[in-house]
Amino acid sequence: MGELLYEHPVRIRNGETTYIVRIYGEERPDGIWEGWLEFHPLEKAKPVLRTRQETTQPNRVTIEYWALGLEPVYLEGALARALGQWPD
Repeated sequence: MGELLYEHPVRIRNGETTYIVRIYGEERPDGIWEGWLEFHPLEKAKPVLRTRQETTQPNRVTIEYWALGLEPVYLEGALARALGQWPD
């Protein structure tokens, strides 16, 4: 499941759907953290979209730093990947 690290203040639109972007992370057994993004539509009837692993970081502090630095253009690309519209 992972831990919610950050909810981005920018909302991302795709067509008629607006998404809340949440960044999650999870510590692996070797201590490395993996991070991914989830796109939660404002319309509850639509599905939550999730990217594959977007980053690996050596610890929680660095993955939180990564999450806080994500720009809207990165979020748009991640949404396209989650929708299968952009290569991984």
